[in-house]
Amino acid sequence: MPTNTQDETAAWLETNRWERGVSYIPYPDEMMVRASHVLKTDAGVFVVDPIDVDSIDDLFAEFGDVAGVVILLDRHKRDSAAVANRHDVSVYIPEWMSGVEEDIDAPVERMHRQLPGTDYGVHKIIKNTFWQEAALYGDEDDTLVVPEAVGAADYFLAGDERLGVHPMLRLFPPKKLSRLDPERVLVGHGEGVMEGAAEDIAYALRGSRGRTPGLYAKNLKSLVLG
Repeated sequence: MPTNTQDETAAWLETNRWERGVSYIPYPDEMMVRASHVLKTDAGVFVVDPIDVDSIDDLFAEFGDVAGVVILLDRHKRDSAAVANRHDVSVYIPEWMSGVEEDIDAPVERMHRQLPGTDYGVHKIIKNTFWQEAALYGDEDDTLVVPEAVGAADYFLAGDERLGVHPMLRLFPPKKLSRLDPERVLVGHGEGVMEGAAEDIAYALRGSRGRTPGLYAKNLKSLVLG
């Protein structure tokens, strides 16, 4: 997993840098390979699904002042409140997402179709009793930010996939993603795909069910062998 040169004392790994942002993986050796994202917009910097680690504000500052924090998955509250309060900004949550706001000890604003002041549209990917997930799509450079429905951590990937559907969604993959045509995709687990991402999403969705047995077998073997 490539990274740019950075302070050896930093606890996080930088990935996915491009003109309008960067991602970071706070604990690269962690099995979940959780990732957070920094988006530079006309309204300022928005930090998506952040995990707070030492010196991470230095990374934010490279792209400007933090204008807000964004939660895209109901389970990804993570350190959103801590980051928002430190920067004196609000936490943005999709208008239809429930069971999140009451657990955020910071100012909360609801997003409708757009992340305010930006070119990032808000897209509903999954909404049911067990799972509420949105994605952001930046029209200016075709950047998709999707927190969980697809990922690039090893336990998401079957065969030769660069992106894989979440193991729990494999039999009923999130087909709404096929309506988007991203150049790059930033994911909540693992390193994103920075070129030709639409093809990788299409491939992941198309083979999701067929590659499920192989993925489950691989993950089971990994758990058994440690």
